[in-house]
Amino acid sequence: MLWTEKYRPHSLDKVIGNAKAKTEIKKWVDNWLKGEKQPCLLLVGPPGTGKTTLAHIVASEFSDFVELNASDKRSYDIIMNTVGEASATMSLFNQGLKLIILDEVDGIHGTDDRGGTRAIGKIIKEGKHPIILIANDFYSKRLATIKTKCTVIKIQKVHTNSIAAMMKRICKEEGVKFDDQVIKELAKRSSGDMRSAINDLEVLARGVESISSGDLEVIGEKDSRSNVFDSVRRVLKSKDLKKVRQAMRLDEDPTLVLEIIAENIPREYEKPHEIQKAYEMVSLADVHFGRARSTRNYTYWRYASDLMGLGVALAKDETYRKFARYTGSSSFALLGRTRSKRDLRDRVAEKMSEKLHVSHAVAISQFPYLEIMFENDEMAYEIATYLGLSDDEVKQFRKRKIKVPRKAKSTKKDQNNQQKKEEVPASAHGESSLFAKSPLKSKTPSSGKKAKKSSTPQEDAPQKDKKVSQAKTKTKSRKRVSKSKEETSSKEEKKEDGDKGKQTSLFQF
Repeated sequence: MLWTEKYRPHSLDKVIGNAKAKTEIKKWVDNWLKGEKQPCLLLVGPPGTGKTTLAHIVASEFSDFVELNASDKRSYDIIMNTVGEASATMSLFNQGLKLIILDEVDGIHGTDDRGGTRAIGKIIKEGKHPIILIANDFYSKRLATIKTKCTVIKIQKVHTNSIAAMMKRICKEEGVKFDDQVIKELAKRSSGDMRSAINDLEVLARGVESISSGDLEVIGEKDSRSNVFDSVRRVLKSKDLKKVRQAMRLDEDPTLVLEIIAENIPREYEKPHEIQKAYEMVSLADVHFGRARSTRNYTYWRYASDLMGLGVALAKDETYRKFARYTGSSSFALLGRTRSKRDLRDRVAEKMSEKLHVSHAVAISQFPYLEIMFENDEMAYEIATYLGLSDDEVKQFRKRKIKVPRKAKSTKKDQNNQQKKEEVPASAHGESSLFAKSPLKSKTPSSGKKAKKSSTPQEDAPQKDKKVSQAKTKTKSRKRVSKSKEETSSKEEKKEDGDKGKQTSLFQF
């Protein structure tokens, strides 16, 4: 049996260090046992600090537990079929609560673990049993949605003296003689990782009666990787080049580390010339990152890492012995707040580039001039109409809406009237039909002579139909009657003339 398993503590009292965290965990367990439902517990800390050990100790307080480790595939279906069912159902043989343990949830990534974070979020929301999540990096992006739903407990590194005391106790139990300096050196090399220190001790002490300083050559330096804020703190607090270079060994995007260092320089440095020199190093590092992206030659990262690490660390005259609260980069928060504005800018630039046949960069460079032009309502209306800008897109250049000019209104009315004329049917424009009144016969003759002249062509026309000839005869007789009546009464004459004007025939077209 490995010594890490053989000497693993089985109660909270025997766990070394993290007294505050142990108190919070004990309170969480007691509330569950009282029947008070508690939020999910998230244990976050560096490797080898006892997170998994604490979870197994807590599991002994409940009737059963289910564990899903980092070595298992953790896709959505697998998590829901195993842990998901266990979190929603009671145990078959044991009555009571089950503990759900998900180890290294910040390591969920890739195709095999697709949907794992979503499944964990669903289990936290719908689960009826206590859940403990374990993670190494508190600032991991994969924990962004999980942290808000959990009670987060940070597990700190174990102090070097506590690690040394534990190794001395193990040597006594195993009957191995030791040198105090060797134990202290092993504890120092572990960098707060209890598991690593015990493994190194086992390599040196198993099967021998004593260990000496010469045996340390067998054990190499621990390849420790810090998180982002530990690295930033080491860069800003230390002038030891070896420690700073080691702190810059990160599994993070180097541009993110650069942003965080740049954000916290004025929080740590106080003298103006130190801040100026540190930012010069940051700018040079950014230049090398740009060269790496443009040339695809990522050896430039090596120089950028030294500039933003060693260069910034050596920019200060002396180490400051003070507490400084570090924060993440504000540039990402600023980008999030201005996302809608940038989307609006890009939409307007795209329309301008299509109409003006220029690039997006050239279109954006013309924005200040367009803001001046858009102060005039008439010009703003013409430009917005030409570019096809909506009311929301006009806000890029002016806050108030564009008033439609009078000329534009009259032009719109003319266009509408013209469109209506085109839509009117042909009969409305005076085109004749069989049942329409003749425009020539609608006029009333002013005298009898004019009436005779107008009727002359009709008399000369060939009479092909008897009915037509009879109609003409009746018309002549009516004319004679109207002449006699004209001398006696003008009113009767007008009436007769009106009746005469209304008479039409199918052959008068």
